[in-house]
Amino acid sequence: MSRLSHSEIHMVHRIGWLRAAVLGANDGLVSTSSLVVGVAAAGTGRTEVLIAGLAGLVAGAMSMAAGEYVSVSSQTDAEQADLAREKKELAETPDAELEELTRIYEARGLTRDLAEQVAVQLTDRDALGSHARDELGISETVTAHPIQAALVSAMTFAVGAVVPLLVAMLAPPAQIVPFVAIATLLSLAILGGLGATAGGAGILRGAVRVTFWGALAMAATALVGSIFGVTVG
Repeated sequence: MSRLSHSEIHMVHRIGWLRAAVLGANDGLVSTSSLVVGVAAAGTGRTEVLIAGLAGLVAGAMSMAAGEYVSVSSQTDAEQADLAREKKELAETPDAELEELTRIYEARGLTRDLAEQVAVQLTDRDALGSHARDELGISETVTAHPIQAALVSAMTFAVGAVVPLLVAMLAPPAQIVPFVAIATLLSLAILGGLGATAGGAGILRGAVRVTFWGALAMAATALVGSIFGVTVG
């Protein structure tokens, strides 16, 4: 195979949007399904269940967007602060920074002479980029993107939340709880498998992991709904 034709696709390049997408869809499914199941288990009618679910969808999507934006923005701020500090150190103490980079490569297995040569060449080419990558662990692959994370989380949350709402709308009034529970567990299994596939991990493990926690959440809210439903009635 020609060296020019060789190419690799690494899953880590997807981590920026994949984490937000999986988290948003999973949260949309679990939280909205749990809300629908809990309200339905309390003995309320279909209209009340749908209103509660719709309110949960809107509030959850906005909350996910805001939470992701704030969280990832904080990460971005920390990265920028570290880069500014590193840039200042490179300007004030270039020899010390070169020695620091040399020791990093030496610790990774290079001989002292080779580590120093690599450090010198990389410093000449891109000093800040080399320190950001090899000292701070900051690279374009894992750089945080607040707006992207916020939009992806909100959209995938809404998509996930639509599933239990549609099922609750179409299911017989007396069977909303089991219909929503089954549909949600199946959706979670599919979501877990897709997330694992996109991330290059085992499909079965991803599906089981996501489904288990979704089932636990719905069981807890169904119990609460039943208790309060009996009490109110």
